[in-house]
Amino acid sequence: MSRPVILFVDDEKLVLDTLLVQVRSAFGERYDYEIAQSAEEAWDLLREYKEAQRRIVLLISDWLMPLEKGDSFLIRVAQHYPDIKLIMLSAYADEEAINRAQRYANLFAFLRKPWEKDHLLEKIQQALQPAQAS
Repeated sequence: MSRPVILFVDDEKLVLDTLLVQVRSAFGERYDYEIAQSAEEAWDLLREYKEAQRRIVLLISDWLMPLEKGDSFLIRVAQHYPDIKLIMLSAYADEEAINRAQRYANLFAFLRKPWEKDHLLEKIQQALQPAQAS
């Protein structure tokens, strides 16, 4: 059986690399990890994993990205993939965008960049609780 997947979405490669290192060091081989540098690239991965019958259990997305803001992207994800836990990570998101994502995407958590590693890992651990039990 294949491992559940954590998907990171950010247009900054350095942010993706940092997230991968921090999360992989904490959760190791319990999960597979994927990265996307845009909402469009993330949609492609979401479809590919669904077709392959692989479960993405957590998606962590930036807010300020080209073409589509994170709140809009996460709302669409929640509508099509309601079982995926969603975390938004941003230095720039305003309260209105955060509230919209909480209201319409059932946002699990919002964290400001630069994030505190232990706080990020704690939120991820909390988000993954049901996924680990299944």
